[in-house]
Amino acid sequence: MPVSSARQVAVLFARRDSPYKQIASCDVYDIDRDARSYPGGLPVIAHPPCRAWGRLAHLSRPMPHEKSLADFALSCVRRNGGVLEHPMASKFWRHARLPLPGWLPDEYGGITIQIDQCDFGHPARKATWLYIVGVPFHLLPAWPEGQGVPTHCITSSIRPFPLPEVSRYWREATPPVLAHWLIQVARLSAQLAKKKPPPWSAAGGSLL
Repeated sequence: MPVSSARQVAVLFARRDSPYKQIASCDVYDIDRDARSYPGGLPVIAHPPCRAWGRLAHLSRPMPHEKSLADFALSCVRRNGGVLEHPMASKFWRHARLPLPGWLPDEYGGITIQIDQCDFGHPARKATWLYIVGVPFHLLPAWPEGQGVPTHCITSSIRPFPLPEVSRYWREATPPVLAHWLIQVARLSAQLAKKKPPPWSAAGGSLL
């Protein structure tokens, strides 16, 4: 089925109840649609499963194919531009040799920034890494850094905190404000790609 002309961004590995589904510009792939069927053609926002790559990976029980989904998401972001999101200190960064926050861009023009989802309306402090291809740091849209006030914590077992733990929904969900910001970044990657060849092409060069 061809993608509607109104779709401007593909969202991979979204929740069934994802806020992206309420945004007309998003072509959303949840567990039922299977992100691995994404054919390309739109910039990507990828939220691949993270439990096999996180700090407590040794306690998780991912499905046999689940760990490889991050590799698939990375290939989509590098081919189409956009963003890959994972928790801070995800072991996927070492596995894929991605740049850490503050490092120079990699050979794909990709950079990593760190955000706190609490600044975007998440009820808890949730430090997050975003690997971005197609948009240099100085052209990223501004975000509400340092403005969030947590009312909950992610888990008291890792860091005892005098706040209640978040619900299972908020362990996985993307705050709507963050979803809209990520859409801006993905759309900008497509706009910039039209102005110059990507850094991995024959005529490439740094996006910075």
